[in-house]
Order: sequence, then C-alpha cells, then structure tokens
Amino acid sequence: MSAKILSIVLLSVGGSTVAGVLAGLLFRHIPHRLNDIVLGFAAGVMLAASILGLIAPAFEVQGGILLALCGTFVGAGLISMLDRLVPHLHRIAGIDTETHRSNGSIGKALLFVTAIALHKIPEGLATGVSFGTGDIGDIITVAGSISLQNIPEAIVIVTPLFAIGVAAGRVVCISFAIAAVSIVSVLAGCALTAVFAGAMPFMLAAAGGAMLYVISDEMIPETHSHGYEKPATFALISGLLLVIILQRLLAPAS
Repeated sequence: MSAKILSIVLLSVGGSTVAGVLAGLLFRHIPHRLNDIVLGFAAGVMLAASILGLIAPAFEVQGGILLALCGTFVGAGLISMLDRLVPHLHRIAGIDTETHRSNGSIGKALLFVTAIALHKIPEGLATGVSFGTGDIGDIITVAGSISLQNIPEAIVIVTPLFAIGVAAGRVVCISFAIAAVSIVSVLAGCALTAVFAGAMPFMLAAAGGAMLYVISDEMIPETHSHGYEKPATFALISGLLLVIILQRLLAPAS
C-alpha cells in the first residue's frame, strides 16, 4: 500500500481529535440532541466499518473462519478487560456509576487524559490492521469511521477538562498528545500485519470485535442517555447505510 494513503490515514485519524478539541473550544456547550445524533451517525459508520471492513474480510481469507471467530471474541474481550481499569469517557464527564480500580489512586486530570489515550489505542490498531486487507475501500471505510467518531468524542471532553482547571492551551497540547497516540497505534497495527501475515484473519477480526464492543458498550448507551434515542437511532441507521452505499459505488466493476 502506498505511503501516500498511509499519510492521509494518519492525518485523518490524528487530525480529527485535534479538530474536535478545537471545535469544543469554540462551541463550549454542544446541545445533547446534536451530539447524540452525530455520535449515533458515527456509531452507524463504525458498525458498518467493523463488519464490512474488518470482520467480513477476515472470514473471506482461505481457511480463516476459525481464526476470524476467535479473533472477534478475543478483540471484544480485551476491550472488556480494559474497561475494568479505565472509566468510560462519557461517565467521567458526568457521574461515574461504575467501579474502577484506578479511580481512587489517580488524580482527576491524569485519569481523564489516560482514559482518553487508552481508548485511542484499539481504534488506531484497528485502522492499521485494516491495511492488511489490501483493499483501499476497506481502509478508507475503517479510517473514516474512526476519524468521524473522534470528532464528537473530542468535543465532549473539552468541558470536563475545563471543569478540573485545565487551561485552553494545555487542552490543545493534550489533544496533540492524544493524536500522537492514535498515530503510533495506526503504525503499530500496520507493523503487526507485516510481521504476522499468517495471522491476518485473527487480527482483522480482533480489530472488528474491539470496535463492536466500543459501539455497543460506549457509543449506543451514550446516545440513549439524554432522551434523544429515536433521532440517534435513525442517525445510526443512516450512517450504516451510507457506508454500504459508498462501498457499492466504490467497488470495482466485475
């Protein structure tokens, strides 16, 4: 795959977090309805990307069905384990109703930044692993969905950072640091596909399973927690259908 495509993907995945934070600085109070609709749309795009861009290609590899099955559950399981150590981003912003072992020992600011950064690692890995399909359409689908999801997520985190006394300049610096984590994770995912080519179905499916877990456990509950679940649901359907249509239009003629 060309270095140009990789550069575009890195810019998109890393830049979307910075863009979201800058938008959050400009618009401090995003209405819940608008945020839930945008996040619902992003969830639909990610749902399609995880299935069409990662899991389905894993099953299409010769002899890769068992690896794909195992990979999907392993990917979801790893994120579930991470979830026990790291608070949900949307619950840090409000009331954290879950118990996390790290909450009592790490300061609020450090906990918040750590949580954001750790959530970017599986997303970046999924984007990098998508290069293993060798299909530009799959790569664009996965990278685009992650980038789209990064924007509303980054917008939402600005207010809690201000609430704990972080200055605007430091918020921007934090966004660049988080973007760097995303970029390194993408490169790590690409490296994994090159080194462990024989395990490609497993890695693709694991990345897809991780995304499915995030969608079900993080994104959908967040869009259904403010009373705007119906518009958020239709936004999710719209995002899903958009990716399917784009894949059909971009597919090479047989």
